[in-house]
Amino acid sequence: MKVLPFEIPKTKNLGLIYQEDKEELFYDKLHQHEEIQLCYIVKGEGTLIIGDTINDYKSGDVLVIGSNLPHVFKSDTSTIDASFMISLFFTKNSFGKNFFALDDFKELKPFFKKSRTGFKLLSNQQKVQKQFLSLQTASNLERFIGFFEIIKLIKKSKTQALAEFVYPKKYTDNEGKRMRNVMDYTIHHYYKNIGLDEIANKANMTPNAFCRYFKQRTNKTYFSFLNELRVENACKLLVGNKGLSVSEIAYQCGFKNLSNFNRKFKEVKKITPSKYRKN
Repeated sequence: MKVLPFEIPKTKNLGLIYQEDKEELFYDKLHQHEEIQLCYIVKGEGTLIIGDTINDYKSGDVLVIGSNLPHVFKSDTSTIDASFMISLFFTKNSFGKNFFALDDFKELKPFFKKSRTGFKLLSNQQKVQKQFLSLQTASNLERFIGFFEIIKLIKKSKTQALAEFVYPKKYTDNEGKRMRNVMDYTIHHYYKNIGLDEIANKANMTPNAFCRYFKQRTNKTYFSFLNELRVENACKLLVGNKGLSVSEIAYQCGFKNLSNFNRKFKEVKKITPSKYRKN
């Protein structure tokens, strides 16, 4: 299995792929796959990096991740000791080259368009969750029918985009490994003082070349991305650990001083850390 991109394991002659992930952690390496992924987080929470954007995910979330959209799940084991996700994978050609081009499926055009940047459901979650759970004991035919029931419900639901910018080209194996190394190191060391030379070395590039490389593929500087990741982790501590002061949280998330933390937090969340905690 290639790390990025990689192929979803597929049984021969099956157009729709059903998969259950029951692990302590979800697969935590940056990756992309040709298939569109519909997934229900039955249990688990953490950080989801998708395209250029850092999101949180939690139990009950229903997500749609588009074809070849780079993403990584970083599970938070401090709150939940196991993770469980049910997924359906398919491409626009899974059921025949022109299947979704038929007039029968014209009303699904907005779904496919929104899937390019990924999105999560804001309504009808319980109905979709029920459909996903019914797939566990279903036959292949029943899963195929259930898939269209899920698609129909998703189409009627309010949604929220998961990414703002998506690099328009598919990553090569070398590019994927390079970006994976950068993301993996950042996710696990965001609370440290990461210098430009240090992170450029992880990509095996000069600092100037790395800055151009990262900006071209994410539409933001590396340090903007790093600060967003730090802020996202600070949000979890602000809500989940009332015993820590704002300054302690700032230090634990990699900010050198409180004023810088307050400024960066407000840039990302449009609100101060104190008000975020209070709300």
